[in-house]
Amino acid sequence: MDYISTRGQTAPVSSAQAIATGIAPDGGLFVPGTLPRLGARDFSALATMDYRGTARDILGRFLTDFLPGEIATCVDAAYTATKFGSDEIAPLRALDADTDLLELWHGPTCAFKDMALQILPHLVVEALRKTGKRSELVILVATSGDTGKAALEGFRDVAGTRVVVFYPSGGVSEIQRLQMVTQEGRNVHAIGVDGGDFDDAQRGVKAIFGDSAFGARCAAKGFELSSANSINWGRLVPQICYYFWAYSRLVAAGRLAPGATVNVAVPTGNFGNILAAWYAREMGLPLARLVCASNENRVLADFFGSGVYDRNRALRKTMSPSMDIVVSSNLERLLFEVGGHESEPVRKWMESLSSEGRYEVDTATRARIDSAFWGAECGEAETLATIGEVWRSHRYVIDTHTAVAVNALAKYREATGDGTPAIVVSTASPFKFNGSVFEGIFGRQAVAGKSEFELQGLLSRDCGIPVPESLRGLRDKRVLHHGSCPPTGMAGAVAKALSL
Repeated sequence: MDYISTRGQTAPVSSAQAIATGIAPDGGLFVPGTLPRLGARDFSALATMDYRGTARDILGRFLTDFLPGEIATCVDAAYTATKFGSDEIAPLRALDADTDLLELWHGPTCAFKDMALQILPHLVVEALRKTGKRSELVILVATSGDTGKAALEGFRDVAGTRVVVFYPSGGVSEIQRLQMVTQEGRNVHAIGVDGGDFDDAQRGVKAIFGDSAFGARCAAKGFELSSANSINWGRLVPQICYYFWAYSRLVAAGRLAPGATVNVAVPTGNFGNILAAWYAREMGLPLARLVCASNENRVLADFFGSGVYDRNRALRKTMSPSMDIVVSSNLERLLFEVGGHESEPVRKWMESLSSEGRYEVDTATRARIDSAFWGAECGEAETLATIGEVWRSHRYVIDTHTAVAVNALAKYREATGDGTPAIVVSTASPFKFNGSVFEGIFGRQAVAGKSEFELQGLLSRDCGIPVPESLRGLRDKRVLHHGSCPPTGMAGAVAKALSL
């Protein structure tokens, strides 16, 4: 299977080349030239597989230049009971008769990013071998909170790689920050972006990729730049797997008849997680409506309501920081796909976004998008109220991002009357956002004067749920990464990290 760029000015490449390169040389994002389609026999087979079997099957349909044994090696190294707490990897929890939560946060960093970033390092190493690259690969990452830690942990001490993560100083939760700055490993760097937000960090990383002189400077020292953000196809394709897994589990549990449709609600920032659901839908998985849940940074909710993407707005810092984004990079892939792989409109829209901060899609494109997606915003007060309501009604604790998706699904059902069963994608452990979660359940007075770590213990005690082991001793870990830079100094920070 060949991979092509959304900007249309890069020659087709293999999956190994796409993974090793990350972003296309023309600034676009790689997508498969054609999508595999699954039939009834395929779904019957998937229903008998565990998570690793599902991942081997779906990945094999996309990574066609990888041998089955190579894919199996990557999958089996990534998805272990030791790393994810059980062989189930991604458990489904029934919230009510028509709603299930897909828990994607049982990995080593307690966020859904582990689902992709535990396997990506293995795919990258194999891709480097296949493409004959001998340079040391430098993985550049911009994070709004969770991707950074997952990338640092996933690539820690992986031979032939280095990782440089940029996170917005003051723009992540204290737990997220500590997870990154205490990260061990000889090849990892976590750097704060002072006075900037995620979009500044993401823009800075893209600028480094687009700087040919800097790339040449790296190459002269034996380094090659790549990405672990979801702009890298190797980051996105593992996410497709868990939608097939979730559907087959519902069927196996008798909660869904084979072939019956199900809706999906996804808390969305950079648009990778929900785009993976769209790819699964296009492959034949019976997903009906994809509910795109936004926090108060409602750029995507506005887009789905108007067809206008406008980043000309102040970024709000919210209690769901992994969604504090106003430039959702993966939307470019969707525009290219629904437009029949016509790159010229995509180039014009992305140029307009860069120069004017906005673009408007045509009527036909909007109609194709509206046939699959429905967008909604959840404000801060609503997020807290949803956390409290889920606890009171179901004795189940959700984090702030999952709460946004639960709230958006309720709004969708109320607005449309659609009672189709739904999967809510649960993206983070509640213990990553102790203060907000505790406040949502027990009220503002209950959190007054208490630290994140005091609240961690109280949340565990009062709700009867254990603190994940990886978060339990975080307060006592030694800070290993003290570096920071302004948004304009990110290339210099990379140069310093690599001793260029």
